[in-house]
Amino acid sequence: MASIGVSDKPLIVSFGEMLIDFVPTVSGVSLAEAPGFVKAPGGAPANVAIAVTRLGGKAAFVGKLGDDEFGNMLAGILKENGVIATGISFDTGARTALAFVTLRADGEREFMFYRNPSADMLLRPEELNLELIRSAKVFHYGSISLIVEPCRSAHLQAMKVAKDAGALLSYDPNLRLPLWPSEEEAREQIMSIWDEADVVKVSDNELEFLTGSDKIDDETAMLLWRPNFKLLLVTLGEKGCNYYTKNFHGSVEAFHVDTVDTTGAGDSFVGALLCKIVDDQSVLEDEPRLREILRFANACGAITTTKKGAIPALPMTADALELVNEGK
Repeated sequence: MASIGVSDKPLIVSFGEMLIDFVPTVSGVSLAEAPGFVKAPGGAPANVAIAVTRLGGKAAFVGKLGDDEFGNMLAGILKENGVIATGISFDTGARTALAFVTLRADGEREFMFYRNPSADMLLRPEELNLELIRSAKVFHYGSISLIVEPCRSAHLQAMKVAKDAGALLSYDPNLRLPLWPSEEEAREQIMSIWDEADVVKVSDNELEFLTGSDKIDDETAMLLWRPNFKLLLVTLGEKGCNYYTKNFHGSVEAFHVDTVDTTGAGDSFVGALLCKIVDDQSVLEDEPRLREILRFANACGAITTTKKGAIPALPMTADALELVNEGK
């Protein structure tokens, strides 16, 4: 059988924001104490798209950037990484979003955002590349694009168009509380599209936030389950992940690595998962195969924490397989 070129592969479209993270040159200090910052491209949906292409998959990004140096730089980074960029529009009146990110001593992060308004918030429904969205086998999105209009309407339309065209809908809420007007609004809007998805991934912190429970257990996770879901995932950082489907549930252990920066680990995990299910969704009903995919996704997430910044740290397939095989 002839090998399949990337152009023939099924398409994963990732929708939402892309921005620049300014990361302190020194870890474990507050923003005020940081002696300097390094710019790192970021934004969860964009990270997912690049995670997919790094692993040999086919991905497109749909979103809006500022028609400025940073916006052009970000579009260039997507293209350099093989991400289809025909879904990007540029805003001449608004800047590309910026985030200042502190890395605490434990590798976790705190954020301060500059978006008032940034270009990604101004994407309008009529600017969507509907042809690209209709060609997606998987349509992936977060919740930051739900915060304000007109981007919220663009998000809802893109989801509907993708779903009507038969795409698998993948949702990672990617909670960033400082961006929302209030906790209540964040919870309400994140949950407003909950029932539409086929695959949902939440972190342990998001599970607690969305359910109001302080327990990370099966009972709490099932509060987020919906009958139409194909897969619900709860990621637990260094403890791996829990998975839930209609017919089975379980957990997969993490790989232990020297963590430098957790930025992008969840996006890397999602990209790896989507890359593996886009060809054959029947794996979602086959527990041994699903567990193997989640081990691979955990390996991708782990590798991403071993370097600073998200995109530079996203692994290639060979790196992830090496870690999987070492762990056996």
